[in-house]
Amino acid sequence: MGVAEERTRPPGWIFLLLVVALALGACRDTGKEALFEITGRLVVFNYREAMLTYVVTLKPLKPIEAGQVAVTTMDNPAGGESLVFTQKLFPGHTKVTIESPPLECVVKERPYKVAIRIQGADGKLLQDIETTMVSAQDEDMLPDRPLVVGSGYQPNPELEGHRDGRLPGGRGVSCPASG
Repeated sequence: MGVAEERTRPPGWIFLLLVVALALGACRDTGKEALFEITGRLVVFNYREAMLTYVVTLKPLKPIEAGQVAVTTMDNPAGGESLVFTQKLFPGHTKVTIESPPLECVVKERPYKVAIRIQGADGKLLQDIETTMVSAQDEDMLPDRPLVVGSGYQPNPELEGHRDGRLPGGRGVSCPASG
């Protein structure tokens, strides 16, 4: 190979730089189809209401279109069929908050599956989002009944004589054996 040929061929580092740039571009393109990303997951213990829920927040990566819905399926900590519920999504919102119905039998450090299907107005699947919820506390830390009732937050008469919120019969829920 002569001196003239070496000067016309690009150095090897330029080729490597081109390959890296193409690879990074390909990685960026893989997220183009995502409509939402998870920005938060929280297990909420509302001690005053004696209620526990899961909350998942989503950030829209593209504008929400009219008629879109989130169909959420969650493991039921109390056992049995999964919990399934649908929530309308509204154009213009910059955050979507998905909250479960009240839950029973949540066990500390046990992962519970959550699947969120984003569907268009025609019912067509637009995105599948999967995550897990893990609580840092067992559900049994909640009182057996709400501590207060009514718009004036009057003490719950069911708890009279039970200042700790614990009743002899407990919450009245039979939870599956953990393990």
